[in-house]
Amino acid sequence: MTAKDLKNALLQEAVQGKLVPQIASEGNARDLLEEIRKARGESLPLATARKRSAATPSAGSNAAHNACSKSHSELVSESIPEDEIPFDIPENWCWCRLGEIINIKSGDGLTASQMKKGSIPVFGGNGVTGYHNTANIHKETIVIGRVGFYCGSVHVTPKEAWVTDNAFITTYPENQINRNFLVHILRHLNLGQDNNATAQPVVSGKKIYPMLFPLPPIAEQKRIVAAIEKFMPLIEEYGKKETVLNELNAQIGTLTKKAILQEAVQGKLVPQIPSEGNAKDLLEQIEAQKAELIKEGKIKKEKPLPEITEDEIPFDIPENWCWCRLGELGDWRSGSTPSRSNPELYNGNIPWLKTGDLNNGYITEIPEFVSDLALETCSMRLNPVGSVLIAMYGATIGKVGILEIPATTNQACCACICSDGLFNKYLFYFLMSQKTAFEEKAEGGAQPNISREKIVNYLFPLPPLSEQKRIVAAIEQLLPLCERLGK
Repeated sequence: MTAKDLKNALLQEAVQGKLVPQIASEGNARDLLEEIRKARGESLPLATARKRSAATPSAGSNAAHNACSKSHSELVSESIPEDEIPFDIPENWCWCRLGEIINIKSGDGLTASQMKKGSIPVFGGNGVTGYHNTANIHKETIVIGRVGFYCGSVHVTPKEAWVTDNAFITTYPENQINRNFLVHILRHLNLGQDNNATAQPVVSGKKIYPMLFPLPPIAEQKRIVAAIEKFMPLIEEYGKKETVLNELNAQIGTLTKKAILQEAVQGKLVPQIPSEGNAKDLLEQIEAQKAELIKEGKIKKEKPLPEITEDEIPFDIPENWCWCRLGELGDWRSGSTPSRSNPELYNGNIPWLKTGDLNNGYITEIPEFVSDLALETCSMRLNPVGSVLIAMYGATIGKVGILEIPATTNQACCACICSDGLFNKYLFYFLMSQKTAFEEKAEGGAQPNISREKIVNYLFPLPPLSEQKRIVAAIEQLLPLCERLGK
């Protein structure tokens, strides 16, 4: 149960007379309501519940709706049909309408510049909205939001305040109605319900006055307030802990996912199997394969990557793994953006991926296309299915994807055609695990970025190929559980 549910349950117990015991010596609310009516100088009959007859409209009928257009006196003098009563209340309580115990009137308007002067708090629909140099009320007063998103909200002002025309100044018989009891019940009644669907929701006396109000004797009102104020701080404290827990629950899936990926790239997610060989031999095979491709002219020869020094190594890895650089494991290329001024370069049949198209998953469709002419004349290549992509610019840095369709990219994206000894999905998850590290390496002002050079020089913990596949299988078994944890 949420803190909001607990608060609603507490107030519902209060309005139904179940929060504190009834005490016969405290009298009954019918006499109290009669006192209120006499004090207001009204001779209207007491509004009591009666059974609905054929001539009496139900609460939901058009006739009942038409009651909202009646005068205040006509409205509050109406008897209350039995089928309008929402729940039972104690015998010494009575039902009345809000219009029998409160009066509301709009406050006084202020301009925006007037609200910036002075030290007197200004109350609008959502509480304090500014400060003024004078007051239009001079005692603690209940105000009700009248228009806008906060219509129906209930506040209590300090002794000196200005109430604007966005709120109602609320008066009531202070000797017969406890202010804090009235505030709690008005908030629980949700005076603005069903209004917030409109562009400019408004609550008025036509809505407020006919609403039913369960009235206890004044002494019981005070005891109810004491009980509410005893439990409410506990509920509020529970709400704070609930907020922290909800934030933790929202993060736990992400945190668990990061922990799984970190365990994976450190060789702790699956056991090592000696018969799978070692990564040093695998790396030699990859190097031989690249040398052959360079010889055949299928990939370009790159300048040698620097040797790995001991102080570069960020963590220990299993003995049958080895450290290398990303540039050793495939052919990395970024793309370009053809000139927008030349329409012949666009709207062809070749998918052209931008970093916003990356989804940390499989890329199955791309919204924009370039022409064969763009592929021939611009600095881009057609990356094959299975290529692993990583974003290098701005807010998308470290976002990744795997192509399921051949595609080109713009210059903000780097694509790797993996060597045979590197499982592309293992590279994909490794890059995903390093997103924060890539973001920290970004340089630049308004558009920070990582470069292709930084990517190819980035350290990579290489496992044997069979273990790469076992790690990926374990990750893909666990990540769906992380998604559920975050919900």
